[in-house]
Amino acid sequence: MLLALLISNSVGNILVERYHGVPAEERLHWRSFLVKLGADNLKGAKNEELLVASHKSVYIVYTVLGDVSVYVVGKDEYDELALAEVIFVVTSTIKDVCGKLPSERLFLDKYGKICLCLDEIVWTGILENSDKDRIKRLIRLKPPAEF
Repeated sequence: MLLALLISNSVGNILVERYHGVPAEERLHWRSFLVKLGADNLKGAKNEELLVASHKSVYIVYTVLGDVSVYVVGKDEYDELALAEVIFVVTSTIKDVCGKLPSERLFLDKYGKICLCLDEIVWTGILENSDKDRIKRLIRLKPPAEF
């Protein structure tokens, strides 16, 4: 199961977070752990260079994409390889929505559409769609203005 998908800015502020099967009392722990992990390891990392970690029997794959950092946490069948596929779909979709590597401002300008895409990619902790064309077709059916 995919436990969490977080996107933060370069100073560690959370821009988007999605949790699946994580109790509310543990979310703050994961949030602070992932931001600290990124602060320690993402300095000097290249765009879309995947980094892998494990913590409490779960796997974490994370990367930097322009001015934002993307973290994916999974367990059981979502090991490092499966998470690498998930993060690839997420980062390529964000680049498609933004038209280039996102700055924080561009990311926030496209926030509604990015959230719709994330909901189509991951649904209740399972990778639902990995085809970018299908994701584009699915989000056209929903208005992004309701956020």
